[in-house]
Amino acid sequence: MKIAIGCDHAGVDLKQILLASILKDHDVIDMGTNSKESVDYPDIAKLVAHAVTSGEAERGILICGTGIGMAMAAGKVKGIRAARCSEPYSSEMSRRHNDANVLCFGARVVGSGMAEKIVEVWLNTPFEGGRHARRVGKIE
Repeated sequence: MKIAIGCDHAGVDLKQILLASILKDHDVIDMGTNSKESVDYPDIAKLVAHAVTSGEAERGILICGTGIGMAMAAGKVKGIRAARCSEPYSSEMSRRHNDANVLCFGARVVGSGMAEKIVEVWLNTPFEGGRHARRVGKIE
């Protein structure tokens, strides 16, 4: 699977940790930032969201301080279903029931071990379809 990943200045360190684990099993497009110098998170969210909607990537991961801003910004792009998750159960259900195509979380909220687990579960959980497909269709 090809994953687009991006972060703002608050998520740089966590993104580097996640890249090491994601790259073991997936192709990754790193969409920045790679510096702790302040950047505007909506710009990064837009890059990742458009990579997903264009088909350049199958899914996206976004990291900021809390994950809230990234989820709001990514969710503005037509076709994106961004889920902010702080633990594995929510990441699983965001895939299983909501077919989330962008995962968001906060580097100031989630530790690196938990982030790795959230991502692992999210990347390995399929969408169930069925009654959930009808509901996801209503989101569009």
